[in-house]
Amino acid sequence: MPPPSAHPGAPTLADSVRLAEDGVHILDRRVFPFEHRWVHARTVDEVAVAIEDMVTQSSGPYFAVLWGMVLAARETVGDDPDTARKRLAAAGERLIATRPTNDQPRKAVDWVMAAVAEADDVPAAALAGAQAGDADYRRRSREMGRAGAQLLPHRARVLTHCWGDLYLLGLVEALLEAGKQPSFICTETRPYLQGARLTAHSLAEMGVEVTVVTDAMPASLLRAGEVDALVTASDRVTMDGHVINKVGTLQHAVAAQTFGVPFHALCHAPDPRSATGADVPIEYRDGQEVLHTLGQRTATDLVRGLYPAFDVTEPRFVTTVVTDRGAFPPDRLSEYFGEESR
Repeated sequence: MPPPSAHPGAPTLADSVRLAEDGVHILDRRVFPFEHRWVHARTVDEVAVAIEDMVTQSSGPYFAVLWGMVLAARETVGDDPDTARKRLAAAGERLIATRPTNDQPRKAVDWVMAAVAEADDVPAAALAGAQAGDADYRRRSREMGRAGAQLLPHRARVLTHCWGDLYLLGLVEALLEAGKQPSFICTETRPYLQGARLTAHSLAEMGVEVTVVTDAMPASLLRAGEVDALVTASDRVTMDGHVINKVGTLQHAVAAQTFGVPFHALCHAPDPRSATGADVPIEYRDGQEVLHTLGQRTATDLVRGLYPAFDVTEPRFVTTVVTDRGAFPPDRLSEYFGEESR
């Protein structure tokens, strides 16, 4: 059994990756909410494999990388500090490579590597860095949620796509605190059905009205005037305002603009390493995943599948990018960094 939750009363997805003395316990999102099954990763490589195998998704990999780095640091006990840092850096590269499109794993690694840079006790410093990275992510998600809530009207009907993470929880908490009484329409998000299983369940746990639709329905709903805003998280946002997110986001954004509905994309911060969408590697997963749903094959064995896991939405289809420092038009994202970007 995993250790008790550090965040009692919070929705399960807010606390789905837990560090313990015997390793990292990861809620298996492939079977959630039908089963509350935990995968026990005893080594940093087992954490990496769990991320690659989609045991954890959305914000889960960020926390898995934080605690995976702690496991890697534990393995350096007895090494001199320089050797320990080299081993930890190699573990970080392994973890970053698990989901190359999302920039959060790199940020998690950076938290730990910055903490151990001058440390004599590398394992203790790594744990402190990971704990700081955990607290920072939660703080940013709350602040981003408040910024996003200001953009939505009372009783907003919000269309989402994928998005079962702390970004969502921060936004909904802020909306409820403001008394805005939102309702949500969740795409089911093939092929893993993250929207139907993760996003919708998390929203329902928070007490808001939720409707699940197939991935093909949003354009019709937007055309009929049944949506007030399209709001998604993002796996990365470039400095010129390209939004990289779960594949399918682009088609919803295009439909939203066509029918006069704003699209707000949430991210903690734009990625200063990515000037434009062409700088972001798009992960292609095994096409076999498209041919199955929840373990059941849904296509003939005479065909092959194709699965680009993310798509790139051009800035012209994005109304605002919502960050922990407020909301910005996509062509003004450099203002996020203020003097730092000059």
